[in-house]
Amino acid sequence: MSGPDPAQIDAFAQALRRSERVLFVTGAGISADSGLPTYRGIGGLYERDVTDDGVPIEVALSGEMLERDPTLCWKHIHQIESACRGAQPNVAHRVIAALERTHETWVLTQNVDGLHRAAGSQQLIEIHGNVHRLACTRCGHRTRVDDYAALAIPPMCPDCGALVRPEVVLFGEMLPLPAVTMLGRELERGFDLVVSIGTTSTFPYIAGPVLQARARRRATIEINPGESEISELVDLRIRSGAASTLAAVWAALGSGPLP
Repeated sequence: MSGPDPAQIDAFAQALRRSERVLFVTGAGISADSGLPTYRGIGGLYERDVTDDGVPIEVALSGEMLERDPTLCWKHIHQIESACRGAQPNVAHRVIAALERTHETWVLTQNVDGLHRAAGSQQLIEIHGNVHRLACTRCGHRTRVDDYAALAIPPMCPDCGALVRPEVVLFGEMLPLPAVTMLGRELERGFDLVVSIGTTSTFPYIAGPVLQARARRRATIEINPGESEISELVDLRIRSGAASTLAAVWAALGSGPLP
């Protein structure tokens, strides 16, 4: 993968200088430099269409399967957490978090890996949830688990003995209302700049902020080595990785050492 074009980096930096409110929309591609895979599944962490159990991944990782066969569903949830385990925020996550000091910066992420939060982002909408947060399906007991290695499969609530689940959106489930409400509120306020990073933008709520910004004649940028649903619609398309691009933008802004 070639490095980012200096002229494009300068254009990105200029767009940031002209903006007060900025939205970063991120997918699995931003976590690639943290060692996480970018293939499909919940949060982009499953490679094959059919699992070892002979069912499609959309079935294995569905809300219906969690109710019908929690052991099978949790087996694949565990695999997703294993792919996240030990990963640390990379420079792309850290630069976005650091921009909160100079801009009203928001992040809308599809990722369930928790890396934006670990990097320090405060104005964060984890639209698909966070794999490190667990909740009882009966009594609402909640806990944070950074490492699933010691969990039973499936885990049971220490308070009431009912099934525990991760606070992520499984296939076939509704998006969390608080996150949807927050997103709607901030989109209503509008953004001066919307930056899409490492996502194919196939979900309407992920492509939507770019389309809205375009309709309002606000600046739009995509950072993605591959093609996406919004690649032909943005003002500036940067075909490079997230970490190298945002490191170069940080340098172009003259913001000091990398965070």
